[in-house]
Amino acid sequence: MHKSNGFTLIEVLIATLVLAVGLLGLLGLQAASIKNNLSAYNRSQATQLAYDMADRMRANKNESLDPTSSNVIATSTYLTMDLKDAKDQTNCANMTGCTGAQMAQNDLFQWRTALTNTLPLGTGTIKVDAKTRVFTITVNWDDNRVGSVDLSDQNFSVSFQL
Repeated sequence: MHKSNGFTLIEVLIATLVLAVGLLGLLGLQAASIKNNLSAYNRSQATQLAYDMADRMRANKNESLDPTSSNVIATSTYLTMDLKDAKDQTNCANMTGCTGAQMAQNDLFQWRTALTNTLPLGTGTIKVDAKTRVFTITVNWDDNRVGSVDLSDQNFSVSFQL
């Protein structure tokens, strides 16, 4: 009986070690789950913001397409104005006294505000293929949280034709 003294204590210590290793594994799994959940949330927000801008452009179609020829207007505010240059157009709160270009600038301002408030380092671009009249809206954000948007980050693009 004296030879087995302390054997139970060693068993308890080994069981505690195994439990600790298991709990550390679960902690890592939980951290990865939270990171992936945040990434999915950001992707859904980017999707919503891209479709919001597409809807704004559809509502202000004459700022992007010439109503008589249906050709893309190369000087459209949606295509030429940099997001950081867009200003709030207070006269566009209601439809009276607001031109198509002012509405486009207001749309870009509100879109930029939503991008920066919703996504980490969120940015967006609008491009067009003039021959096919297919517009492409791309939303980028710092998905990996390194402090800059690079090629390893997520992005979302939506294409539509006016």
